[in-house]
Amino acid sequence: MKSNIFNRMVVALVVSAVSLGGSLPTLAQQPPPEKNQQESQDKQKQKSENKAQKKQEQHQQQQDKQQQKAQKQQQQQQQQQVKQQQKAQQQQELQKQQQQQQQVKQQQKAQKEQELQKQQQEQQQVKQQQKAQKQQELQKQQQEQQQVKQQQKVQKQQELQKQQQQQQQQQQQQQAKQQQKAQKQQQRLSQQEQQQRISQQQQRLEQYREHLDQQQRLAQQQNALLQQQKRMAQYRFQQQYLQRLRQQQLSLRNARNYNYGRDPYFYTPPSYRYSRGGRYYETNQYGANLLRQAVNYGYEEGFRAGQADRQDHWGYNFEDSYAYRDANYGYSGYYVDRDDYNHYFREGFRRGYEDGYYSRYQYGRRSNGKYVILGAVLGAILVLEALIND
Repeated sequence: MKSNIFNRMVVALVVSAVSLGGSLPTLAQQPPPEKNQQESQDKQKQKSENKAQKKQEQHQQQQDKQQQKAQKQQQQQQQQQVKQQQKAQQQQELQKQQQQQQQVKQQQKAQKEQELQKQQQEQQQVKQQQKAQKQQELQKQQQEQQQVKQQQKVQKQQELQKQQQQQQQQQQQQQAKQQQKAQKQQQRLSQQEQQQRISQQQQRLEQYREHLDQQQRLAQQQNALLQQQKRMAQYRFQQQYLQRLRQQQLSLRNARNYNYGRDPYFYTPPSYRYSRGGRYYETNQYGANLLRQAVNYGYEEGFRAGQADRQDHWGYNFEDSYAYRDANYGYSGYYVDRDDYNHYFREGFRRGYEDGYYSRYQYGRRSNGKYVILGAVLGAILVLEALIND
């Protein structure tokens, strides 16, 4: 029984020695069983104490760790509080700065608005002043225009009165001329004077025919020039003018067997005189009528030529017109010299061209589709003085 107990103790010691890392005691050195048992108990007790102490130390370490963790958490909370406080302060400062900036911006905006309102007010004042000045200038211009119109109206009335007076004078002159004509109808030229006048007429006709042939060549050159310049309105006018001249030439060719004895012009004595180029010329009623016709035809052709140049946007130049240079439309070759007819035709043409070019009626009027020169203007161009024969 005791041996079994001993064996068990030995085994326990061996196991405890192995667990403690010790070496197995030799059997020779083994203490007594009681001592070993006591030592074993002490060791277990020591082990338990160590284990308890170790647990206590571990527990203390855990507590220390927890305290450190708590302290660390407390520090972190404090830091977070500090950060939050700093952030709050920064936000407050930022809000304060933003408020200040907004206040500054609002002040600047208010100043700008005030300046803008001030500028607008100043601009409105300037505009109102300018508008007032313009209205004053406009009123002044209107007043001046009214004054000019009134002056023009007065001048027109004066001119109309003058024309009426001239017409009355012309009527009186015509009445006197008719009386003189009635007296002169009883008079006739001598046979010698009649023959002399017929000879002059035949010579005049021959020269006129030659002149018309020359003018045909010039007309062709002028036609080509107008087409080159693309003055189509003036070209059409010239074609119409040339057509009228051709009809005139046909009438002239058919007059070779003219009966001079039946024409009153060749036996009627002179009843008028007129001045041209510093010289006086005499003619009878038939020559005077032809010269009046020259002025009228010249005005009408000039009006059409002026219209054509205006339509072509061509510069003002009546002398450039072929009709002005020719000046023979309406001239039959009878009663007066061609130079006289050309002169009075051009005088009428110049005034008609001016009215046609500027689209007005200063020297003439429109009547039954024709352009007719005013009687007062004609009387100023062709001044006929009645001859008083005793």
